Amino acid sequence: MLKVLIVDDHDMVSHGISRVLQDVNSVEVVGVALCGEEAIAQSRELKPDIVLMDVHMPGIGGLGATKEIKRLLPKTKIIALSALDDNIYPVKLLEAGASGYLTKGTNTLELLEAIDVVAKGEHYISKSIAQKMALSKFSIDGQGSPLGQLSDRELQVAQMIVDCKKSNEIADLLNVSPKTVSTYRTRIFTKLNIESDVELIRLAVRYNVLGMG
Repeated sequence: MLKVLIVDDHDMVSHGISRVLQDVNSVEVVGVALCGEEAIAQSRELKPDIVLMDVHMPGIGGLGATKEIKRLLPKTKIIALSALDDNIYPVKLLEAGASGYLTKGTNTLELLEAIDVVAKGEHYISKSIAQKMALSKFSIDGQGSPLGQLSDRELQVAQMIVDCKKSNEIADLLNVSPKTVSTYRTRIFTKLNIESDVELIRLAVRYNVLGMG
């Protein structure tokens, strides 16, 4: 019996996935978390075999949670789920230790196939994402989108800025000082050659790499 933890900040999504998995004899849904911080806490307590991890969430997000869970529980397998068909996050999540990557538009059969493959110690990437990664320059050198040059933490901060979080909120969520957040903001703007949050949001929309859902 595989113990599965579902992580998503939308109740309808998490409950929908939970209902699907309840009909699978080899799977037990042991918990549902609404954010990355909850995912870490529940993973530490429940020690799931597999975590279905939403990529875009408030707080540290799926990327930060994946890195921390893999640090705490190296044997736990993580399958990332994203509503966005982008190039940056599949690479970032796989580098962070995720074993799979699916879009939320995937069907039940593919979700179950991914769980089965990952449980066996292999990697699974949905066909649409794998094809896009293969054809994208980003999958080779990180240059398909200007946001690909951001570090993991800079990408986290950038997403929070796009989500209209204030510096103090970002500092609290990441357990750093507001001054450190300001430093990250400056680095992000310098790397992307922009001067304002509005320009960052425009880039995020243009390259479809940041956002909630």
